[in-house]
Amino acid sequence: MLNELELTGRARTHVVQLSEPRFAAQPEAASAFMDMREAARRDGIDLLPVSSFRDFRTQLRIWNGKFSGSKPLYDMQGRPRDFSLLSATEIIHCILNWSALPGGSRHQWGTEIDVVDGAAMPPGYVPQLLPEEVAPGGLFRGLHQWLDANMAAYGFFRPYRYFKGGMYPEPWHLSYAPLSVPALSQVSVELLAEALSGADILGKDLVLEMLPDIYRDHILNIVAPDDQG
Repeated sequence: MLNELELTGRARTHVVQLSEPRFAAQPEAASAFMDMREAARRDGIDLLPVSSFRDFRTQLRIWNGKFSGSKPLYDMQGRPRDFSLLSATEIIHCILNWSALPGGSRHQWGTEIDVVDGAAMPPGYVPQLLPEEVAPGGLFRGLHQWLDANMAAYGFFRPYRYFKGGMYPEPWHLSYAPLSVPALSQVSVELLAEALSGADILGKDLVLEMLPDIYRDHILNIVAPDDQG
């Protein structure tokens, strides 16, 4: 069981750092990922993590960049939104469609890994983690067909497999169910409010007012391991 600092990304005492490939996760999740990576390698896929454990400060930096307009906001198809046309409430909704609330990110738990296929990338390619990369004909389509067939055997699922009215689909986002399911049950509105109360988060008053809805729509509202279809 994670403590309150670990759950909200304000500590990293629950994760280990691996160097090859470089990522951080809880030891059990890291071991399962490495076993899955080896299986993928045998099938010609270089399963690479591009994002794993992310602490509160990093998530806060992402949030503030998007809330201020210095980082782009996207629609479900990955097209940039016009920041100047959005109200503060709309900006918050747009951020939450693709990025988690600081303190409320699953990446804080050490159970989540965003993945690409290194074998499919041309030299110098920088993964975008956008829908076009995983669509039919996309660079990572083969990787995701392999994951469809194999990831459950290693304990992984896609919490954002399809759109449920909260986070937009993120097929590259894998979650290690044996640890992430119990972690989700520990998160509460009260815990999130406590984590945010002393943070320098843009839009704080509005975020705190919206927190019960954010908790319902963007934290609890995932595609469960037994609903992967």
